[in-house]
Amino acid sequence: MISLVRHLKLRAYEALQIFRSSLEIQRALFLSKILESHPSISLNRFESRVYSQNGEDGILIEIFRRIGMKDQTFVEFGVGDGLENNTVRLLLSGWKGWWIEGSRTLFAKIEMQFEEHITAGSLKASSHFITRDNIKDIFMSQGIPNEIDLLSIDIDGNDYWIWRVLDFMRPRVIVIEYNASLGPSDSLAINYDEKHTWDGSNYFSASLKAYERLGKERGYSLVACDLTGTNAFFVREDLCSDQFQGPFTSETHFQPFRPFLRGRGMGYRGTLKSFARV
Repeated sequence: MISLVRHLKLRAYEALQIFRSSLEIQRALFLSKILESHPSISLNRFESRVYSQNGEDGILIEIFRRIGMKDQTFVEFGVGDGLENNTVRLLLSGWKGWWIEGSRTLFAKIEMQFEEHITAGSLKASSHFITRDNIKDIFMSQGIPNEIDLLSIDIDGNDYWIWRVLDFMRPRVIVIEYNASLGPSDSLAINYDEKHTWDGSNYFSASLKAYERLGKERGYSLVACDLTGTNAFFVREDLCSDQFQGPFTSETHFQPFRPFLRGRGMGYRGTLKSFARV
């Protein structure tokens, strides 16, 4: 009886591994098909995941290969426990920067897991629940300069409103999470609520068009979105020249949300909450 149970468990494990391998093959074929229609200059051709959730690692490396770096500095907020975000690869390759995380539990893990970098001074980590009223004071207290190489924003909610008040910052590159469920052409954002926390629905962040418009106001061009439809990438206009795929519009670079490309189910549940036109 015991040997039969072990046999069945082994067969179930083998079936699971076959299924996973088949899924990876299907994902690769799907991505290859998508990229057939992308021009050679497209940043999506450089997507790769090392520590990022999706292909952000590869896109960022390629952006900085094209435009260069100032002093290899970053700021990221909404970093989780530090093991999966947009800047940990840069940190481990010699960059320096600041992490801000709202969860005290996750921040404690950062302190433990990145103690060596914190002690060496290459990483300054702090725990703050960010609002549009406190973000400037947080940046000043942390000694963050106005011009850095990379700013990454991912707080699952008030991202748009936080970028709006960061008008004193002039990073070379900005990465921000957008809401693909809102489509490429409507300029929408969640209504600002300083106590907002993500509830698992599609009520978060803002549409890509809203970010395109805000980017233009700030002097930034939308140059890409990752193929999972999660993050948008902006480069300062004075650094763009002809190195990126234009026109720099949401209609050009919009990617629909494809949760299956990162091993998730059908995506976010819907919401009855209203979005603000911005």
